[in-house]
Amino acid sequence: MTWVAAVARLRARREPGVLVTVATVRGHAPRRAGAKLVVGRTETWGSIGGGNIEAVAIDRGRELIGKPDAEPELMEFALNDKVSNRHGVQCCGGAVTVLLEPLPIVPTVAIFGVGHVGLELARILARHNLDLYLVDTRSDMLTDERLDVLADAVAQVHVRHVPLLPEEVLAELAPGTHVLIMTHDHAEDAALCDAALRTPDLGSIGLIGSSAKWTRFRHRLATEGGHDAATIDRIKTPIGIPEITGKEPATIAVSVAADLLRAVEQDRH
Repeated sequence: MTWVAAVARLRARREPGVLVTVATVRGHAPRRAGAKLVVGRTETWGSIGGGNIEAVAIDRGRELIGKPDAEPELMEFALNDKVSNRHGVQCCGGAVTVLLEPLPIVPTVAIFGVGHVGLELARILARHNLDLYLVDTRSDMLTDERLDVLADAVAQVHVRHVPLLPEEVLAELAPGTHVLIMTHDHAEDAALCDAALRTPDLGSIGLIGSSAKWTRFRHRLATEGGHDAATIDRIKTPIGIPEITGKEPATIAVSVAADLLRAVEQDRH
């Protein structure tokens, strides 16, 4: 498996890892600069030359995987028989520097309802390294032409057209996914709120709307859904930063995105 495929596999599995690259080589060494190794919790892919270099890099990589705020770092190795190594002697005669880059678990966000606000929000979030789900019951909201504004996305964008039961998408979301409910239909919003509260291991749940809308929803979630008050309180509404009061879709999107990114940062600590 190539290192690119290995990184993609870790991302798909939502597992952390470390990318190890031979940064510089002076003299004789097992591999040339640019050789790569991907370190996971229990597996590795690729090679930077084997021996002590690789074993130490794997050990250190797994130490970094256990640190929430791990930063990239360099390690230097002298390849001669005068150096005391942790995993045996390598006496190629040269010197090698390797770069270790942590590969953290990428956050996941699901936007249910890609109307005016949803699309503006997607444009902001697509510029961040995350998995972004765009879900709508209306096919015209998810056309290639409309979503062309996301063509340069940094995020991996997953488009889901679900004509009847958008709440079914909740089952395929990764643990910790942040859910934003902002469809065109209040009945659809209510069904999504109920389903989100029944879906284990989600991250935050946000609902767009007025206080009057939330009063009705809260009563319905309690009486028809059977949810207790503490469970219902998992839903945040209104969403966004309260001090930003503008009603334009782009303004609302900035407010919601800023609040969401703050929650994502808190998850990392």
